[in-house]
Amino acid sequence: MSTLVTGGRAYWAVADCLTLVRRTLLNYRRNPTAILWQLGFPIVSVLLYGFVFGSAMRVPGDGDYREFLMPGMFTMTMAFGLMGTASAVASDSGRGVVDRFRSMPMAPSAVATGRALSDLLIATAELALLALTALAIGWTSDGGPGATLLGFALLLLRFSLIWVGVWCGLVVPNTEAAGALYVVLFPVTMLSSVYVAPSLMPSWLAPVAAWNPISSTVSATRELFGNPGAGGGSWVEQHAVLMAVVWPLALMALFLPLAVRRYQSLSR
Repeated sequence: MSTLVTGGRAYWAVADCLTLVRRTLLNYRRNPTAILWQLGFPIVSVLLYGFVFGSAMRVPGDGDYREFLMPGMFTMTMAFGLMGTASAVASDSGRGVVDRFRSMPMAPSAVATGRALSDLLIATAELALLALTALAIGWTSDGGPGATLLGFALLLLRFSLIWVGVWCGLVVPNTEAAGALYVVLFPVTMLSSVYVAPSLMPSWLAPVAAWNPISSTVSATRELFGNPGAGGGSWVEQHAVLMAVVWPLALMALFLPLAVRRYQSLSR
């Protein structure tokens, strides 16, 4: 009997999760401007930095800046997806949607897992479109099929940032406050190796940029894609692939329980 109950709970947890994924995707279909902004902003950024600023930027070893830039843009796009997650969760929480979910006979885990899965699907679409844009402007991966797939898999560890976004969305009072997270996220992404190698920064700033979790993913993907500027003298830069796994796991270990606890404490 306990096996049947457990199996039934597992089934409904999955079914409720997929129902909320469908809800999120339907919202995007009914509000296409939201998805167009999420997909269009990375493309505009690539064209802006690659062609407008690219000629003025330096790359260690005098490599091609657009090849240097693309792993950084892939990573930045995944990082900025946190904003979409936080805004969507804050909107649902502010309009009472989360409270209605809590009052319904549905799996408690479905609200979080449904949001996580739907945002991961959106992130995959963003990454695919950005990769096609990169190929169109001349970017290539010289790391071989296996290393290339591993590089994109590391980028999809954005899954850990989904939980950061869920927690932020449950903590802030409204969608306007969620949008203000940009003020924090923008300098974090800029103070990394996305646009400039830490070795070209002032000596006091280089360690800060090198130990930025975003820099580890950028350096790891540059290494796996065989793009210029992947190396560095510090320990964290020499072990970029390892840290590109460690940082997301650490973030998820911290923010997943925080998000679950925050959700459980709502309306108490």
